[in-house]
Formats: sequence, structure tokens, C-alpha cells
Amino acid sequence: MLMNPIGRRRFLAASLATSLSPWISARADDAGPRVLGLALLGLGDYSANQLAPALMKTKHVKLRGIVTGSPEKIPVWQEKYQIPDGNVYNYENFDRIVDNKEIDIVYIVTPTGLHAEYAIRAAKAGKHVICEKPMAPTVEDCTRMIEAAKAAGVTLQMGYRLHWDPFHLHFMECARDGRFGAWKSISAANGYRVTNFGGNNRWRISRDLGVAGALYDVGVYAVQGQLYTAGQLPVRVTATRNTERPEIFTEVPETYEWVLEFADGRKADGMSSYGRNGHWLRAEMEKGPMELAPSYGYGGQKGFTPAGPMDFQHVPQQTLQMDGQALAILKKEASKVPGEMGRRDIFVIRGIMAAAESGKAHEFGSFPG
Repeated sequence: MLMNPIGRRRFLAASLATSLSPWISARADDAGPRVLGLALLGLGDYSANQLAPALMKTKHVKLRGIVTGSPEKIPVWQEKYQIPDGNVYNYENFDRIVDNKEIDIVYIVTPTGLHAEYAIRAAKAGKHVICEKPMAPTVEDCTRMIEAAKAAGVTLQMGYRLHWDPFHLHFMECARDGRFGAWKSISAANGYRVTNFGGNNRWRISRDLGVAGALYDVGVYAVQGQLYTAGQLPVRVTATRNTERPEIFTEVPETYEWVLEFADGRKADGMSSYGRNGHWLRAEMEKGPMELAPSYGYGGQKGFTPAGPMDFQHVPQQTLQMDGQALAILKKEASKVPGEMGRRDIFVIRGIMAAAESGKAHEFGSFPG
């Protein structure tokens, strides 16, 4: 759900101040002395190269367990991160994690098509869940995940790291507080030309695991940027899809382009692709343009507003993200990136897919939740 405008400016300002430090500013004793234990479910590139190293720097959550279907990875991870035998699981015995008091959170880092199954199993085991983006193949899957977390009395949060990034937080604030007037148009793109879809990349172009290719994998960032810049939900979308390398993209399109339209007639265009490069978030404001380009990387953002260049230090996004999510659990506070936000984004993405398939405008109607 979009943020209630009441207190939004104060909230974003506080979030921005937090993100400008390489460490979360809240002291550990603000939330009590407890540090939460986290298990990574899925040990692919993102877990190995981003999440696990980030967990070595967090204050309020630590890497305590792993879940993997690759036995050869286990000794490497155990030695590197001092993970005991009792905290190592595979996908068949994963449900035994219910008895493990050292693990409070399970972070789902599998291909998209498997998110719902393991998020629901983790919730039923009484563990808080962080789900990597995009949330799940369908809106119905997202709803099942949300309902499972509620039934178990645990939290479900999305791995939306950019909500802790100072460039994006500032962009959100500038779009919403009126300092540069109202936005007139929005443009967002996230795409890159991929030539190797072998090995660990194969799932990205599989309909069962990757669902819609780039639109799900990287397009969700563009949709996110459009929505938090607009500050409102779209009423309809038009879209196209195309493939220039049919020998590679046999199950999913190579590129999607779309235009979101809002109730007042304003529009936001978007693009996601595995065949074309594009990394920006732009908004034309009444007092001039704002832009982040590149916009979605792990620490390479650049941006400007009508007031001039953004001058923020780059931050460890995943460290801030996971510490912030752990603090929300410890303090029993609402998450900045709840499962409902992930479901909203899938609802929009499914609308883009429907419009591209039909060649007609897709009316969103009522959003879930």
C-alpha cells in the first residue's frame, strides 16, 4: 500500500538521515539486547556476493543458518561463516527449522517461481520472512504468502533495498513534498543486454521460474520507482512486448515497454529488458527535471533535482535494509516494505503483461488489500 500522506515528510526525512550513515544510527539497546538470527534460503550469487557479506556488518541480525539444495556448497559456507551442522538444511528437511531457536528470520533468495512455497513453509514454521523481489508469480500467490504470515503471527517483508538508499529516499521526498511543484510526467527503465543465460542464469528466461523474464526480475524496480514517485495508484496501463533474439527467448519476451495512466490523466512510461540497456528514474516537475541515472545498482547512483546535483555518500544498501527489517521486528513496528507492497507491484506487473498480450489498455480496477 502507498504511504499515508500524514507524517510522510517527517518519515522520509528520518529515513534519509539514517541512510546517510554506513551504519543504522539506532543503538542496539534501543530495541533491547537481542540480535536476531537469519537463515538464507538459496545460496546463489545474490546470497553469496551481497547478502552474506552484508550480514557480517549488521548490528541487529546475524547469519545463523543456510538452506540449500547444493551439498557441495555446505562446507564452504560453514567454514566461511561458522555455521554449525544443526543450522544447515536442505529443501526436503527445511520444515524442521521450526525447532531451531537460533533462527528467527528466513530470507527467501530462490528463483521467483519458488518464492511462495518457501515463504509459506517458513511462516508455518514460525519464522519471520524476508522475500527477495519480485514477490511471487501471481497476485494469488502473494495473497497466500500474506495470509500464511498473518496466521502464524510473523512478519513478511520484501527485499526492497532501495528504500534504505539516500538517493531514492531523497527522490521520493522531493516528488511528494511540493518543493519543486507537482510532477508532470515520470519515466523509469531498468534493463541490460544479457548474452549468457547458461548455468545460474537459465532460470531468468524460464516461464516456470522467472515468469516474465526481465519484467519480473528488473522491471519491478522501474514499477517501484514509478509508484513511489507518483504517490498514487494507476488506473490503467498500455504495453508492448518484443523479442529480437527468439533463439534465446523461447518462453518469455526479451523486452517490455508500458505506460501507466493515473486518474488525473498524468502518465508514467517504463521499460525493462534483457536486450536493451537502460537505468534511470526521471520525473518532470513543475520547477524542472529530477533524475537518477544510473539508478538501481548496489552503490553507483547519481542524481540531480532542480536544486542541483545530489551529494550523498553511497551506502551498504543490504546492510541497512536487513538491519532496518530486523529493527522493525524487534520494535514491533510496521515494515517500510511489507508483503502488501510486493503484492501491489505484482498486481501492476500482471496488468502490464495483460495489456501487452491483448494489445489493449488494461483497466486495473480495485487493487488488492
